[in-house]
Amino acid sequence: MATGQDQRPEGAPATPILTVDDYERIARDALSEPVYDFFAGGAVDERTLARNRAAFERWLLRPRYLRGAAAPDPSTRLLGVPLAFPVLVAPVAYQRLLHPEGELATRRAAARVGTVMVVSSTAADLLEDVAAAAEGPAWWQLYLWRDRGAAAELLARVREAGYGALVWTVDLTTWGRRLRDLRTGFEVPPALVPSAHDPEPDLRWEDLAWIRERAAGLPVLVKGLLTAEDARLALEHGADGVVVSNHGGRQLDAVVGSLEALPEIVETVQGRVPVLMDGGVRRGTDVLVALALGASAVLVGRPAAWGLAAEGERGVAGALSILRDELESAMALTGCRTLADVGPALVRPAG
Repeated sequence: MATGQDQRPEGAPATPILTVDDYERIARDALSEPVYDFFAGGAVDERTLARNRAAFERWLLRPRYLRGAAAPDPSTRLLGVPLAFPVLVAPVAYQRLLHPEGELATRRAAARVGTVMVVSSTAADLLEDVAAAAEGPAWWQLYLWRDRGAAAELLARVREAGYGALVWTVDLTTWGRRLRDLRTGFEVPPALVPSAHDPEPDLRWEDLAWIRERAAGLPVLVKGLLTAEDARLALEHGADGVVVSNHGGRQLDAVVGSLEALPEIVETVQGRVPVLMDGGVRRGTDVLVALALGASAVLVGRPAAWGLAAEGERGVAGALSILRDELESAMALTGCRTLADVGPALVRPAG
């Protein structure tokens, strides 16, 4: 258990870190306002950013007792990969803005706690170094670049470096209008932007076949889906998994929260491929609700980012460990000895 860390930025209160939100408070003090807003903010009025979190408040747990669940086991397997608990690190861009060791620290922390880091395409110039930073599986998040030759070369490097899956993000056909960044004038330092970083704006479902051919057997998940229609198309075009996501509320505002979209996509997929989700996960009970609604696992981005900004590798491991501790507590208190005990009967709509 990595909670209760004692390293703090100078002047910060020496209080135990008990929740992932505690890491955010420390990170906010440690970062400049433009950098903090870049990671914290969402698109336009940030309605979707707020919906991601509020969606969890619309579900209540239905605990069962006398089931011998005092020492629950949250481990699982995802696309053949063993996980200590069903929380992955979502792709987060430009992590060296948060800490000098950036993606390297996050990779080590994820491996330390027994989960997978999905490495952002913005780390393309470091992809081999990130892969080699720790033992254990890592996945690569793919933005399909306009220069298909460069994209093919990147995929070859990803395979050779040993990444275990591709997570193709499809909701970046144009940049979301992020007012916080416009107001602060934030720009990513050119040194952190990888060469050939020019995402293809005119994506088509047919592009999945192009990616799968060059993936050479690596599983390909499609990230950024919010509708049953697109989940059906993902299956038809051979996706090995889907990730329900609205890009952390950073792309299109006024869309559903990820948790709100999860049930219709789970119903459409019918267990044929794993369904993951991200957006708004801040507590172990959030993880449990998402699993009960049919998610195979969740991804967290900002909690890992705040841990990284606060305490580097130690902070990322600490934030993930808090989520695992909270999940185990919630499983014990709802009578779930393993994740096989988690299902729709565990939750009900609030009100």
